[in-house]
Amino acid sequence: MVAPLPSPAPPHSPYHPDEKVGEVFLSADVIARRVKELGAEITRDYEGQELLLISILRGAVFFMADLARAIDLPLEMDFLAISSYLQEHTETGKKAIRFLKDLDKPVKDKNVLVVEDIVDTGLTLHYILRSLSQRRPRSLEVCTLFDRPHQRLADMDLRYRGFTVSDDFFVGYGFDYRQLFRNIPYVAYLRLEPQQPTLF
Repeated sequence: MVAPLPSPAPPHSPYHPDEKVGEVFLSADVIARRVKELGAEITRDYEGQELLLISILRGAVFFMADLARAIDLPLEMDFLAISSYLQEHTETGKKAIRFLKDLDKPVKDKNVLVVEDIVDTGLTLHYILRSLSQRRPRSLEVCTLFDRPHQRLADMDLRYRGFTVSDDFFVGYGFDYRQLFRNIPYVAYLRLEPQQPTLF
């Protein structure tokens, strides 16, 4: 079950000193409570089994570290790094995905749980799941902290979801702006200055 969003943060909530970090969206306590719930659910579902958690670098690392501590099962952890690029010599200019870092261990006959920070269109995740499924894991599921189902372009089943969110931009708890602010312990809105019109 997806957790309901908490009420807006009160005016006295802590703010990061950088002007780009806005109001708190999810406090560290709210995140910790939801991660604990997800961990308990995963523990029940895989009772008596081993589990392999796979994180896509870099945003989901914080979430996966906390989630792993909330799961009371024997488990392993591994990481993928990917890059998207425009395919050359195509009229549509479609993007393709390539692995910058592949898994260190095989997944055959293992219970695999892909841990994501956020799923929106699902196109990249769909590619990753298709690649992993070809390696014949015992099971293959997804756990994401944030979900934007209204943006979905690829059909997929997300077994575990933390929160359903809007199209706002966030920083903290793994979410970044130009590789900064990932280490903020809560999730905050990102303040972006409106782009100025280009004069010709």
